[in-house]
This record gives sequence, C-alpha cells and structure tokens, in this order.
Amino acid sequence: MKAAGGRHFDRNGNARRRIRHAFLPAFLLAVLFIGCGYRLQGDPGSRFVDPAFRLDIRPFANASVVPDAGAYLAARLREEFRRIGFRGSFDRAGADVAVEGTIREIREDVSSHGTEGHALEHRLTLYVDIRVVEIARGRPLWKEDGMTETASYFAGTDFQYTESNRRAAIEEVCRRMARRIGQTVRVIL
Repeated sequence: MKAAGGRHFDRNGNARRRIRHAFLPAFLLAVLFIGCGYRLQGDPGSRFVDPAFRLDIRPFANASVVPDAGAYLAARLREEFRRIGFRGSFDRAGADVAVEGTIREIREDVSSHGTEGHALEHRLTLYVDIRVVEIARGRPLWKEDGMTETASYFAGTDFQYTESNRRAAIEEVCRRMARRIGQTVRVIL
C-alpha cells in the first residue's frame, strides 16, 4: 500500500524502516569483524617468527598405498607453517629443527550402502607418526604415534567420479593433519 509521498507501508506502518534499521547495525558489525585484520601472530620471543630459524621438513616416509601421500603431506605442512606466520626458511643444511614423520596407513571403510548394494560413501582415515627433533642437541621436542584424521567421500558406479572424490578426501585429510601438526609445532617452538 502506498501512502502520501510515495512511501511503502504495510498494516504495521513502518515495517520496512524497522527492518532496515535492524539490518544496518548488524551489517556494520560484520564488516568490522571481517575487516579488522586480526591474524594469529607468533610470540615476539618465539623461534617460530625468527627469520634466521631453519626448519627441515622432508617428505614423510610412506607406508600407504597412495604413492605421493608423504610428499603431499610435507608440502601441505610447509604451506601451513607459512599461513600461520612462520618467518624462517625450509632448509635441510644447517636446520635447527627437523620435522619427520611416517604415513603408516590410509584406511578406507564403506560407511553407507545404496539399495543395490553399491557403496555410496566411504570414510578415509589417515594414520601418521610424527617426530620433531632439535638437531643441535639431538633431543625430541615432540613425538606422537598414531595421529588420525578422517574425511568422507561419495562413491558411485562411475570410476572417475569415485576416484576424483577419493583424491579430494586424501587432500583434505592431509590439510587437516598439516593444520594440527603446524599448530602444535608453533606452540613448541
């Protein structure tokens, strides 16, 4: 309904104006949180943010059936370190700390079946052993066996569809594992 002056009103009178006034503060608050530039930074005294610090991250030993899983996880770990504020370099020669690991297994289980008995969804689990060693003293800073990360993927009768989803699930569990390892190493250093 139009009132004098071409404004729109409903039975309640100024409903659109009230909605607009309620939306504007919420929108501005969201923009402030998004644009504030807050990022996680390393502690000023931490070796993690020291540009002279050298970290050795070799491709993980791979005992799984996925041929490049160890190299892929190591690459994601390097990316994760950069993302969370590592300022040093990745160097084998003269490294201060070494991050070593083994991908023990990548297990796949069927988590749901279709009416015709075909697998519809698989659960992929990555098993990793990790060790972080201070090279100068030869002492372990952190060691954990049997770390796991899990992701699900859909399967179908088309092999390419299933294999593409499987590869995406492998990449996802590696990203998640790299995030967990990166956060722990950041606290240790």
